[in-house]
Amino acid sequence: METNEKRQRGRPRSFNGPAEAASVQSLDRALRILAIVAEGSGLSLSEISAQSGLAASTVYRMLTTLENHGMVEFDTSDQLWSIGVETYRMGAAFLRRRKLVDRARIVMQELMEKTGETANLGVAEDDCVVFVSQVETHQAIRAFFRPGTRSPFHASGIGKAVLAHLEPERVGAILRKVGLQRYTDNTLSDISSLAHDLAATKHRGWSVDDEERHPGMRCVAAAIFNEYGEPIGGVSVSGPTVRVTPDRLAEIGPLVRDAAIQVTKMIGGVAVS
Repeated sequence: METNEKRQRGRPRSFNGPAEAASVQSLDRALRILAIVAEGSGLSLSEISAQSGLAASTVYRMLTTLENHGMVEFDTSDQLWSIGVETYRMGAAFLRRRKLVDRARIVMQELMEKTGETANLGVAEDDCVVFVSQVETHQAIRAFFRPGTRSPFHASGIGKAVLAHLEPERVGAILRKVGLQRYTDNTLSDISSLAHDLAATKHRGWSVDDEERHPGMRCVAAAIFNEYGEPIGGVSVSGPTVRVTPDRLAEIGPLVRDAAIQVTKMIGGVAVS
């Protein structure tokens, strides 16, 4: 006969309750449970229930939903819940971005000083580029992108720098999903002209946004790569067309390209020519 009280198993003995309606309260509970599981090294249902102050049946509903999304895992042998691979993936994504922003800062500062124009850092998301950092020029008239600003791939310097280093099939899939909206008379809103521009971008190592998103503004950008040689974002210099003139592109382009290579190396990436 067992003398020690067994921990409640990973699932309740009987569970036939209806799914709880989606609500802010449910999300709050689920996040609380996720935090508890993350702090443990394998917890039983009863332990999670006790720490959260929630009924075991409620905890189980939350856990199974989190499990469906890969956020937690259930070990059937010891009946314990632990953190899932998707949680790690999301955390790693945050660390990569934080590492990228921190290490790119000094390079962006130097790039701004060399060119006299605003330096930008953007990361590629599924359907756009998100600006995450900026070092502004001291000029009175200057480009400004608030952190979190989104820009379409086909109408931004960083976006085109990223597309230039993707396989054509991947580029086609992205463009079919997001479309080629026309923002100015210079926007490359058809596949043929954009493909020609991407080929030129890949050949020289830097892209040009020639008033394609904002009239009167010109941008030069180059891609940043991860450890697999995949483009994950880019560095750019942007400014008014009266200062970032066509004649200056040959000067600014290599500086931006070299800055992107430097950032790539700083984050352990592999630069692709």
